[in-house]
Amino acid sequence: MSSQQDSKGVVLTGFYYQNNEGLPVLINCKNEEAQTSLLSRRTGQYNIHSRAKNDAGNPPCNRSSSQDSLDELSMDDYWTELEHIQKTRCNDQEQPEEVLMKVPDEGELEEEWLKEAGLSDLIGDSAGDLQESMVVLSTLTRTQAAAVQKRVETVTQTLRKKNRHHQVPDVRDIFGLPSAQIGKISNAKETQPAGTRENGKQDVKSDGQTISTCGDDKSNLDTALLETDINLEISFSEQAAGLKHQSKSNAPQGNEDDAFLPNFKIPQDKTGTTKIGDLASQDMKKVHSLALIELTAFFDTFGIDFKSHKAVKIKIKESGLFGVPLTVLLEQDQKKVPGTKVPLILQKLISHIKEEGLDTEGLLRIPGSATRVKSLCQDLEAKFYEGTFAWDSVKQHDAASLLKLFIRELPHPLLTVEYLNAFITVQKLPTRKQQLQALNLLVLFLPEPNRDTLKTLLEFLQRVIDHKEKNKMTLNNIAVVMAPNLFMFKGFRSKGGEQQEFAMATGTANLMRLLIRYQNLLWLIPKFLMNQVRKQNSENQKKMSKDKAMKKLLKKMAYDREKHEKQDRSTTETDTLQGVIKVQAPQFSKVSMAIQLKEDLKASDVLASFLSQIRTVAIKREDLCLYEIGGNIGARCLNDETYMKDLYHLNPNAEWVIKSRSR
Repeated sequence: MSSQQDSKGVVLTGFYYQNNEGLPVLINCKNEEAQTSLLSRRTGQYNIHSRAKNDAGNPPCNRSSSQDSLDELSMDDYWTELEHIQKTRCNDQEQPEEVLMKVPDEGELEEEWLKEAGLSDLIGDSAGDLQESMVVLSTLTRTQAAAVQKRVETVTQTLRKKNRHHQVPDVRDIFGLPSAQIGKISNAKETQPAGTRENGKQDVKSDGQTISTCGDDKSNLDTALLETDINLEISFSEQAAGLKHQSKSNAPQGNEDDAFLPNFKIPQDKTGTTKIGDLASQDMKKVHSLALIELTAFFDTFGIDFKSHKAVKIKIKESGLFGVPLTVLLEQDQKKVPGTKVPLILQKLISHIKEEGLDTEGLLRIPGSATRVKSLCQDLEAKFYEGTFAWDSVKQHDAASLLKLFIRELPHPLLTVEYLNAFITVQKLPTRKQQLQALNLLVLFLPEPNRDTLKTLLEFLQRVIDHKEKNKMTLNNIAVVMAPNLFMFKGFRSKGGEQQEFAMATGTANLMRLLIRYQNLLWLIPKFLMNQVRKQNSENQKKMSKDKAMKKLLKKMAYDREKHEKQDRSTTETDTLQGVIKVQAPQFSKVSMAIQLKEDLKASDVLASFLSQIRTVAIKREDLCLYEIGGNIGARCLNDETYMKDLYHLNPNAEWVIKSRSR
């Protein structure tokens, strides 16, 4: 295996997979076939050295479509961008060489999956201690439990083959013990009364409709909702299973939604929507595991194989700006600017392009001068952190080229080695809505640096599109130009024949459209996952309360609290009976506020009341957040439109605290 040579190097990246369904594969630019086998938008055969010209002879940037759809002609920009990328890479002094992919052993992928899902104690030597996994399993829907059981069965069968002389737990023992808990998972749909959630509480009312929060009642699927609604209260895999059960055919419906992208909307949730960044880290870990289980169950419903890839080691740079892993880059940046979440170089490139103006025609499509861009890279590497780089001399198209270079030169793709193929696989799902649901789940378990950087990139791309009347860069134009930069990182390209490569091109361009167009939806945490997190927290608290040592600690804590806050506690109990909550703001005031719970009271009203009373404190409204802390949640920053009385009924043991918003 070859690698980038650098005086400062550590080892990482590569690919680990076992199929050949048009996945990205490392190539050697010296291979002439790799340089000449692109596809034609008309014949299915495309040669980058003889790219067909536009019929009208007009440059692509002059095209404008009233429908944000990808037609055959619009793909010209994709091939032009890909040609530019390959020429740039193949002119480098050091060429990437082909890497032999490791084929995983039988059951290895499933074992890794169970570990990432937080269910590793279902297998191996620890299979006898199932306490943590039992809590997770007790919250799963039928499709989610089936996905877990399928992976456990595969690993169990593999272990039996390898350990013929050792006792290996039977999957039926795992999913049958204790029957009072796990047995209920598979039978929950038959045993629960109508209008009841898995935790036994009544369904949440939403816009006058009764909607199950865990996707158990298939009769309540979003068939009653408008076609453009996105239902976040029912498990996506349960919705898909219900629709599949209703329809004999689950095949894609022609070119559904290709002519336009619908305006998906979310029915109002009175307990408030939750975005990535609103939750405490311990709850986000649960969301990560649940999202992985849910996406796998979702893919299983459609018979799509879900496999994550594992990085193998190659040398990468330990310092610098371009070709450096995000984690290493952020460590450098945080020494300069503490708390940095998005690489400073990317932030500066975006701000420079904005300052120069977003009306430049062909922005991001027209490449900068290759010679100038290379020189600018060298200057940035030497002068960026010193603050001596001359930004005034950087032309607009050169800055845009540097931005794309930064993204595609990451040694690990922005969408990660592990899940890049999962993103690409999304295009196999039948409908736009289901593709969007899968992308939502994938974004949830991206590492935080990748997720924050992707969000910043997508927000910038939308800003460019907002100026399309001047710069001629529509959603389609941006999507086809950015797709090869995001989905084909350094040294990698599509494996397979020309038809597969053409499918990869159109598929990734369409995925790029979805990522940009629906970015605000992608950063929402579906309510059914939030409900499962709440139930896990409640179950964990029940188990902790049974522990004698914990009981002793809780007793001491209760005594201390009674000693120092007896009067406040007594007042709070009385107030609660009268429909009053106590809101604290320890950062700004020692006095708590008593808030009367009314039907129309929102989180924004609580903040407004607080600001009207604390006028001596200089703080902006947008920097404050009302937090729900404790009870069945770790900590959650509330959306302004959250109805406090509805949320109080969902989490009556929570504390309500106003503090500065986490950035």
